Amino acid sequence: MFDWNDLRYLIAVSRAGSTLAAARMLGVNQSTVHRRLVELERRAGLSLVKRQPAGYRLSELGEALIEDVLSVGDAVQKLERKIETLKLDLRGAIRLTCPEPTVSRIAASGLLDRFHERFPGLTVEFITSDRYLDLAKGEADVAFRSGEPVDDTLVGRKICDSTWAVYASRSYIQHHGQPLRAADLSGHKLIGFDGIMQGHRVAKWLPTVAPDARIVSRTSSILGAVSAVKAGIGIAPLPTTLGDAEDTLVQVLPPIQELTRAWYLLTPADARKLPRIAAFVDCVLDDLPALRKALIG
Repeated sequence: MFDWNDLRYLIAVSRAGSTLAAARMLGVNQSTVHRRLVELERRAGLSLVKRQPAGYRLSELGEALIEDVLSVGDAVQKLERKIETLKLDLRGAIRLTCPEPTVSRIAASGLLDRFHERFPGLTVEFITSDRYLDLAKGEADVAFRSGEPVDDTLVGRKICDSTWAVYASRSYIQHHGQPLRAADLSGHKLIGFDGIMQGHRVAKWLPTVAPDARIVSRTSSILGAVSAVKAGIGIAPLPTTLGDAEDTLVQVLPPIQELTRAWYLLTPADARKLPRIAAFVDCVLDDLPALRKALIG
C-alpha cells in the first residue's frame, strides 16, 4: 500500500507539531516532509494530518492509527539494532575448501593474515580435497576451485585462469629424451590418474592424445603426480603453478588449451548473506592480487 519509510515522517510530525520541527528532527528539508506526508496519504487513501495556525496535528484518522504506527517504528528500530549487532559480532569459522597444493600458497600469500587482522573474531579452517565438496549440502562454506560452476545454487566470481602443461624431470629427459608434441607422448612413460582423479579433465585428455602410451604409475592426487614426475618415473601434465615452481622439472610441452580452466571463488547463495561469510568473501575480493598469486603464481 505504501512505503513503510514514510511512517517516520508521520511520527515526527505527531511528536514535533510542525513540518519544520519534524524536518529538523529527521535532518531533512521541510519540503521533503511535506512531500512524503502527501505521498503517504495518497497511498493510504486517508487524510492523516491537519494544518492549523499553530502547526500540524494528527487528524482523527491519524490519531486512530498512530499507536500502530509507533509500534511499527519501534519494531523497525529494533530490527535495525539487531542487524547492526550481527554485523559487529563477527565470530566463528569459515570452512574453506580448495585443492591441497594451494593451501601452503594461500597461507604464504599473507591473505589470511590480513583477514584475521581485520576480523580477529573469525577463523579460517581449510578442508582439503581433490574432489569437489558439496557446498549446497554444507560440506564447506567457501570454495576456491577450477572449472565452470555447474550448480545454480552457488554464486561467485572468476579469479583467474588455471593452466596445465606437460612436465618431465631433467633425469628422465637425460635417459629417455623429451616429446616435442602431444602425439609424441605415446612413446614415453606416463603418469596416469586414478581414484577420485579419474573424472578430472587431465585423466580424460591423456588417452585421447596418447592412446598407446605406457602408464608406469597411477595416482589419485595432484601432489602424487608431482612427486612421481620429480622422481623421474614418467611424464605427466601438471598445473603450471606447481610444475614451474620445481627446479628439477622441465616444461616439455607448453600450456594445453584443452586443460585450461578458470579459478572461481564460490559459496552458496544463502550463505553469501551471512555476516561471517560476507566478511571473508569481501575481504578476499579486496585482496585479489594476493589471491591470484597464490592460485597461479
